Amino acid sequence: MKRFALAAVAMVMGSGMAMAEPALGTWKTEVDDGSYAHVEMVQCGSNVCGTIARTFKDGAEYESDNIGKMLVRNMEPQGNGRYEGRVWRPSNNKIYIGKMDVNGNSLKLRGCVAGGLICAKQNWTRIK
Repeated sequence: MKRFALAAVAMVMGSGMAMAEPALGTWKTEVDDGSYAHVEMVQCGSNVCGTIARTFKDGAEYESDNIGKMLVRNMEPQGNGRYEGRVWRPSNNKIYIGKMDVNGNSLKLRGCVAGGLICAKQNWTRIK
């Protein structure tokens, strides 16, 4: 009986590690008004959150006031690389309904209004 219990625990622990969230890692945002950022996506509880780690303007790194601020907020996994949560837009300091789709090294992020009917979107690329 003890062997069975230990085997069951090992299987559960192993499956949790194999099911790592595809959104985790560092992502490069699209260029917007000559600027882009590297966003570090990490687990925040059972969800995924992303914080601005580095900022660039016209290809050169610079110290933005937005470094360290949470851009992607509490994205809840929906399965198959899809997430729903909130997104902060630094240019107007507003928070929107957020949706993400991750496929390998590509991430599509949408910030939406009107219950998700009208969305602005960006395509991000995984750096690591």
